[in-house]
Amino acid sequence: MLANTIIKALALSALATTGLAQPIGHLHHQHEKRDVVVVTETVVVYAGAQTSTVEYVHADPTAVSVSSHDNSLQVAPTETTSYTPSSTESATYSTSSTSSTATPTSSSDSSFNGGSKGITYSPYASTGACKSLSEVKSDLEKLTGYEFIRLYGVDCNQVENVLQAKADNQKLFLGIYYVDQISAAVSQISDAVSSYGSWDDIDTISVGNELVNSGSADVSQIKSYIEEAKAALKSTGFKGSIVSVDTHVAIINNPGLCDLSDYIAFNAHAFWDGTVYPDQAGDWLLLQMQRVWSACGGKKSVMCTESGWPHEGSAYGVAVPSQENQAKAIKSLKSVVGDDVILFTAFDDLWKSPGSNGVEQFWGFTS
Repeated sequence: MLANTIIKALALSALATTGLAQPIGHLHHQHEKRDVVVVTETVVVYAGAQTSTVEYVHADPTAVSVSSHDNSLQVAPTETTSYTPSSTESATYSTSSTSSTATPTSSSDSSFNGGSKGITYSPYASTGACKSLSEVKSDLEKLTGYEFIRLYGVDCNQVENVLQAKADNQKLFLGIYYVDQISAAVSQISDAVSSYGSWDDIDTISVGNELVNSGSADVSQIKSYIEEAKAALKSTGFKGSIVSVDTHVAIINNPGLCDLSDYIAFNAHAFWDGTVYPDQAGDWLLLQMQRVWSACGGKKSVMCTESGWPHEGSAYGVAVPSQENQAKAIKSLKSVVGDDVILFTAFDDLWKSPGSNGVEQFWGFTS
């Protein structure tokens, strides 16, 4: 995966810019309103004979108010840093290969023209009711450009319905949402696969979603959930990857999570950083990939399993929800890390509560 190659080179740049070695914190409280100060960090990336430059433009978090901002703010770089590795370091990082024991499958199928590894999908109507098989089929007809379809649970017969609705060459990234019902979920997944497909249709199964970030579990509990899932799946014939998904911040702060998954799967949204402009979402996410990869000792491949931008709601720092900004963010994500990101999300989740800043319902970008 291209991003994982670049991540190794980016790890070198962290030696020169200590700010890249720490996760950017979210803005949780009101700051005194000031003029926005914009900072540009330039990272020179070496990969074999190819050299490229990643410019990560963001607002100085010490000078940003979380009150609303004018969407017409212009980027005006005020600081630039760069790092040039020695010839020995360049050779080491450009020729080394990942030592991970697993990685999401890759496809050379030219029919996947969505621009990213995959897309998330939830099978609920705006009322919260379960969508019918025909409705799921109608939805998935719009998602054939994506190799992976990520689901979060097994309710509403979503595994059964999506297996019947997806294109033959698409893979599923399944989820076991309720960790107190792991065995039952595995049984349902196994029955669905037996009835409507094969295990070749399933690339990855995740156990839980952002449980450490939410405070619902610690590392030892995640370990027990993963072990239970592996034991339950052992006799089914599943040969794919089993992972725990959490936020990039949770993984960096709890590196014990790195040992539990077959590869590192994390969620990260530039919008919730509060200091990132939409057209820099891809560069921001690439740096979060580097941070996660480094925190995990560079031993496993990483993939972002959820990243997007809302199109409606209130601003969060300099991050402004709008159709235009969502399009810029999605374009940036596809351009910079498309092969290594599952975009969030296919359609608006009107069944959710508005949530923080009134944005939770409005991340859909395909309709």
